[in-house]
Amino acid sequence: MNTKPGLTALLAGLALSLSLAQGADAADSNISAANGPIPGDVTLYAKELACQQKISTPGYYPSLNGAEISDSARSGMFPCATFTGSHDGPNAVYAFRSVDDYPGISYMNNRRPGELYIVGGEYPTKDDPRMVGPYIAKADATTGAQVWRTYLDNLNVSGRWIANANLNILPDGNIAFAWSHFIALVDGDTGEILKTNTLPPGDAPLEDVNFKHLTIAPDGTLILKDQTRPVGCTLQGTMAIIACAQKGMKMPNSVLVAVDPETLEVLDSLPLPGPAPSPHIVSPYGRQIAIYMGVGDTARRYFWHPIRKKLTADDSWVVHPLAEGQEALTAPTIVGDWVAVQTNGLFSNKKASSVVVIHQDDATRTETIFPFGELKPGAFSFAPPKNGADPENDMIYSADMGMKKVAGIRIDPETGKLETAFVVDDISNTFQPVVGSADKRVLLLTNIKLASDDEPIPQAVQKSDYTEQLTWRDAATGKLLAESDFFEPLTVNSLTAPGFGGRVYFPTADGKGFYVLQPMPQPTNQ
Repeated sequence: MNTKPGLTALLAGLALSLSLAQGADAADSNISAANGPIPGDVTLYAKELACQQKISTPGYYPSLNGAEISDSARSGMFPCATFTGSHDGPNAVYAFRSVDDYPGISYMNNRRPGELYIVGGEYPTKDDPRMVGPYIAKADATTGAQVWRTYLDNLNVSGRWIANANLNILPDGNIAFAWSHFIALVDGDTGEILKTNTLPPGDAPLEDVNFKHLTIAPDGTLILKDQTRPVGCTLQGTMAIIACAQKGMKMPNSVLVAVDPETLEVLDSLPLPGPAPSPHIVSPYGRQIAIYMGVGDTARRYFWHPIRKKLTADDSWVVHPLAEGQEALTAPTIVGDWVAVQTNGLFSNKKASSVVVIHQDDATRTETIFPFGELKPGAFSFAPPKNGADPENDMIYSADMGMKKVAGIRIDPETGKLETAFVVDDISNTFQPVVGSADKRVLLLTNIKLASDDEPIPQAVQKSDYTEQLTWRDAATGKLLAESDFFEPLTVNSLTAPGFGGRVYFPTADGKGFYVLQPMPQPTNQ
C-alpha cells in the first residue's frame, strides 16, 4: 500500500488516538459499562432489610450495615447482603463514582435503604496532609449526593491528634461518635450535634489520645477504648502510631470506658496495663458481657457489669500469643468457643504472621498456624486488619499485606486445630467481610497493584502510590468469582461495606469520594 507521508502521519495519529481512547475506556470499563448511578436490585431491598431485622444486634440499628463492622463482635459477617453475580459463570462488575467528594473515608454504614452514612476527614494523604475532620455525612445511597455533613473538629485549629474513628448507628437512628477525648451524639436525620462529653485519658497526654474504638454492649452501654500516639510524635492519622513506633517512641497505656448511650455520662473507666492500639470486641459469655482485646503483647478479657455499672479485669484470661520477632496483635475475632487473634499488626522483618486461637473457657488451650509459611530474607510481614470469620462454616480469614497473600483457614470447633484451606496471591490491608447465606458465602477481598513489582511494602504504605480493586471469591475455596477495575487506594484497614440490592461501597482516601460497585452475570453478547 502506497501512501503519502502526510497521510501516513494522519493514519498513525488516528491509530494512536484510537489506541489511547481504547486504553482509557479499558481503564474505566466498570464505570463506562454502568454509564450512571447504580441502584442495585431494588426488589431485594425489603427482603434484605427483613432478613437483618430477624438477626439480633442489641444496641445497634437493625440495618444491613448499621455497625462499624456488622455487630458488637466486629465479625465482618453480613448474611443478609446479596451477591448478585453468578457462582458458576463469568461475571461483569459495574461501577459508579459518587457525585460528591468525601475526603479520607474510613467507614460507610446504611440505616434504611436509600440512606448512607460516611465518616471521614481523619486520614492524611500526600495531597491533603492537614485534613479537616473528622466529619459525619449523610448521602444518597445510589448517587452519593450529600444530604448533610457535620464537622466535629479541625486539627489545624484545635491542634489535636486526629485519627480514624468508628461509625455506629444506635437503635433510635442517631449516631454515637467519638474522637480525640470527646464523645458526641449526632441526630441521624439532620446531622445536629445533640450532646457532647469528654472522656478520661488516663496517663496519656490529651494530645496523644484518640477514642476511636466505640462498640455497643448488648445492654446498650457504649464501651470505648482509646488508641494512644507515641509520646513526642507529631504526625497525624492512625498511621502515626506505626510510623513513630518504628522509631522507638513509646505509646502510653490505654483506658477502657463505659458510657451511657443517652446521656453520654461516663459510667466507669478502667486503666489498662499497656497500650491497646487495636479495637476491642464485645460478646456475650454465658450470662456475662465480655470484652476481648489486645493489650501490649497480651490478649485479655474484661467484663462489663450492667447492674453494678462496673468494668473489671478477668485475670484468669491473659495470653501471650506473639512469637519471638512478631509485632502487635490486631482486634480479636469470635469463632464459636474460640477467640482468634492475628499477629504482626505492625511491621515485622523477623517473623511471619500467624493466627492464634484461644478457648473462651480455658485460656491455656491455644492453637497456632502460620498460613503463609516462614518469612523470606529481606521480606516484611504486615497484617493490620483483624481476622475475618465465618463461624457458621468454621472458617477464619487472614490477610498479610507484607507477605502479599490471603488465606482461608478451617478451625475444628471442638479442638481448635487449624488447617489452611486455601491461600491466594493477594495484597490487601483491609478487612475481609463475608456476605450471603451460609451455603453460598462470598468473601470480599481488596487487591493492590503496586506501582512497581519490586516496591517495598513499607514504602508503598507510606506513599499510597498503588491502585486497588475489589474481588468477590467463594469463601470456602478462594475461587475468584468477580473482580473490579483498579481504582484509587482505600484507606488502610478500612471496610468495603455491603449495601442494599447487591451493591458494595468502595471508600477511597484521596478526596474523590467513593465507588458503588455491583457484580452481575456477564451479558451473553460480551
